[in-house]
Amino acid sequence: MNDYIAAADRDILVRHGLDSFDALWALRLEAVDEPNTGRGGWSSVFRLDLGDAAYYLKRQSNFLSRSLLRPFGEPTFAREFRNIQRYQALGVPALQAAFFGTRLVEGERRAILVSRALDGWRELVGWLERWPALTTEQCSDIIAAVARLARRLHDAGQVHGCFYPKHVFLREAGTGFEACLIDLEKTRPLLLGRRDRIKDLETLVRRADDWGEAEVRELLAGYLQRPGDSAEVNGWLARVASRRRNKERNQ
Repeated sequence: MNDYIAAADRDILVRHGLDSFDALWALRLEAVDEPNTGRGGWSSVFRLDLGDAAYYLKRQSNFLSRSLLRPFGEPTFAREFRNIQRYQALGVPALQAAFFGTRLVEGERRAILVSRALDGWRELVGWLERWPALTTEQCSDIIAAVARLARRLHDAGQVHGCFYPKHVFLREAGTGFEACLIDLEKTRPLLLGRRDRIKDLETLVRRADDWGEAEVRELLAGYLQRPGDSAEVNGWLARVASRRRNKERNQ
């Protein structure tokens, strides 16, 4: 079975003897959190430091997702890896895969996904925790970066499907910020127009507790590339608020 190894990471993995599925599966590391034991199997995440290069190594066994195209299931990493490649092809900023492979071992369906660590980046959750201490300029730059990311994603015809602040990473770049996405398993094509777009945006702002109407309006203005007091922004703001009320009422 052919495994995927990114050209930029091959030499590093070869140098450390980690350019094969078996070597990465056997590697002993301490998990960064408790294993996920849903879906009838398990899935774990490990930090992997190889000199100046840093990665996250994810391993799973019988941790499957099912769909109409794959009724018998496939490792969730397989879907995430396809989406990582799709994002890269579409030019949507996201985590980068270094290695991917699957194996069937005596009926056990194993998968490995290695991605480059986003060292130097901070998830939006971390920025929100510091929100009151940030300058007005920093806040606006962060909102602008998130708006650009969301627009780029949707213009590429994709819905993230899990657009939480913990899945948006930012870092300072020049005079502003740049943003990228992680956790792409639930990504799907954007099929329902504005409804799909609002679904992603509402998911984000509902969990951005430090953002009030002014910040949400600023986000939508940047996303729509329209003045903050425009009728179009007002309309989207009303739709986001309506969806939020419905979600909170049904919780």
